[in-house]
Amino acid sequence: MRYMRFVAPVMVLAAGFMINTTLSYGKSEYTKKEKKACSVCHVTGNMKQLTEVGKCYQKAKSLQGCESSEKK
Repeated sequence: MRYMRFVAPVMVLAAGFMINTTLSYGKSEYTKKEKKACSVCHVTGNMKQLTEVGKCYQKAKSLQGCESSEKK
C-alpha cells in the first residue's frame, strides 16, 4: 500500500498530459522535404484548417504548382 502514495499522483499526472495533448496531423517530414514553414499550408492559430496552398499540396503531394497561389 505504500507504493500507492506515489502511483496515484503519477497516474493523475499522466492522465492530465494525455487529455491536454493534441493530435498531430502534419508531419515534420513535409517541412523538411519542402523546406517551408507549417504556416504556408496551415492557417495560423488553427492547424487543422488548410490554406489554399495546403489544399493544393494535399491533392498533389507537392508544392509545385501550388506556390503561385501563396500569399506574398
